[in-house]
Amino acid sequence: MSPTRFFSTVALAAAISAPGLAVHAQAPAPAAQVAVQGDLVDTLKLSGQFTTFVGGIDATNLAGLLKTNKNLTVFAPTDSAFASMPAADLAKLKSDKAAMQKFVLHHVVNAPIPSSKIKGVKGPIPTGAGDTILLDGSDEAGALKVDGATIVQADVQTGSGLLQVVDKVLIAGQGAVEPAAPAAPPANP
Repeated sequence: MSPTRFFSTVALAAAISAPGLAVHAQAPAPAAQVAVQGDLVDTLKLSGQFTTFVGGIDATNLAGLLKTNKNLTVFAPTDSAFASMPAADLAKLKSDKAAMQKFVLHHVVNAPIPSSKIKGVKGPIPTGAGDTILLDGSDEAGALKVDGATIVQADVQTGSGLLQVVDKVLIAGQGAVEPAAPAAPPANP
């Protein structure tokens, strides 16, 4: 994927600048809070909770991109999130560098998306993979979701972007599309 395509997410600016966005109450945090330790990649590596995701970043040579672009948001799944992924799917992903790169970029948005911009809204937003994820801050209890995953630690501002810790891996095509509304019955003449 070319950097030009990655950074051409004009629709994103309109989506996150929508009026009426409120500040959000934090969702329950993971057992070990992620502490900022430099840039996005260093913070993920040094946390020790993201070894599978970091392995994907390293295998696809995306570390440089994530270290140097300061306006990114990464929705990072923890190792426990990967534990719920079928082992065969994970093995297939690890054996296909192009698929792994697309997978990692599906977790990246080319703009800062703080929790305050998610609270109260629901809608798709473009990812670095050229597809979309569904942000959902419509839960009355305050839970923030992305493609069905819950943000368990929000707004970790690193030296090279914003980290949102999620409890599930984001899979392209799952959760990004709202279910179709049931068709209205035809009117009787």
